[in-house]
Amino acid sequence: MSDVNRDGAERLKALTDFSLADLESIRLMLRGDSVIDWRRLDFADEAETREFLLSQELQADDPADRSRMEHVKSEAIAYLRRQFDYPIPRPVEQASVLELLLMAGGRGHRGMCACTILKCMHIIHHLDGRELLFLLPMSDQDVFHIVEEKVYRVVGGMLAAGFPVVEFVGGRKNKDSLITKLLSKQETIAAQIFDKLRFRIVTRSRDDIFPVLQYLTKRLFPFNYVVPGQSVNSMVDFEPYVERTPLKDMLVQMQGGGASDALSPNDNKFSADSYRIIHLVVDMPVRLPRRMTENAPPAAALLGNVIFVICEFQIVDRDTESHNELGDASHERYKERQKKAVIRRLQLGGASESSGALPVAPDVRKRK
Repeated sequence: MSDVNRDGAERLKALTDFSLADLESIRLMLRGDSVIDWRRLDFADEAETREFLLSQELQADDPADRSRMEHVKSEAIAYLRRQFDYPIPRPVEQASVLELLLMAGGRGHRGMCACTILKCMHIIHHLDGRELLFLLPMSDQDVFHIVEEKVYRVVGGMLAAGFPVVEFVGGRKNKDSLITKLLSKQETIAAQIFDKLRFRIVTRSRDDIFPVLQYLTKRLFPFNYVVPGQSVNSMVDFEPYVERTPLKDMLVQMQGGGASDALSPNDNKFSADSYRIIHLVVDMPVRLPRRMTENAPPAAALLGNVIFVICEFQIVDRDTESHNELGDASHERYKERQKKAVIRRLQLGGASESSGALPVAPDVRKRK
């Protein structure tokens, strides 16, 4: 868990106190891996499993939440038996979800079975949350407001506690920005926009990034719902960085496979080569207040009260942020490049830049 001072106030977990589970989760996010490809979990004790459930908006001691988790577990087991005739030992089948999370750290058959069930539960819970969102009579504005309340509550608490966060910016993309972004993308489908809600956190130094990320995965967005394949890490070269920290002995214990630990280039063609950022797309679980589920249709009764909402998070340290605002890496230059490409595409279609000079409306170069 995150550390607590004697007066009861939370503080960031120091690197020396990181568990293997903490380090595994951060690497998964930075690499853009999927938890479905993991062979095991690495929770050390029940406290860690309870904290993990809280990050999913589930409380281990709440009767309704326990019932919901058991329902999802039963559905996962039924799926495995129905589709694969999968053999599940009785002790695994009868284990609570807290016990399953600990079992999934084992190396034997029971550990593998527990991990397999949890992977299916991860998918089922997500599908149910998505279906619940579609069933409820809620506008995007209603949903965004709930997400913003959660984010501002958590990050506001970090600022009030004196965490090493020097800047926090959050907001919604306006309609003009959404139109411009879609016009600049090959996939001109609104569903492909991941940053309708976006949040930017600037830490005091680069060494504060891991502790801040660890805290965010416990209080704001769980690592297992960071969208695979959408992470950009052009800042922290994971293995060399960890080698210089007290965490270096954990490297040999970590799971292999998946993507490379090397820095990933920014996949946004309008960003400058010198631009550095940690960029995560999160399908964030949000617990709905009772007032928003009271008039839900009967079909929603078995889907719980957690929905999922896509958000973008950017993490950067103060020095890197300052460097990003210089020259070609600046936001102004970025928007200028993007707008030039959009007006060119609108007027000339797929023509390349070499097809000749293109008159650009005067306001294209203005920053909005």
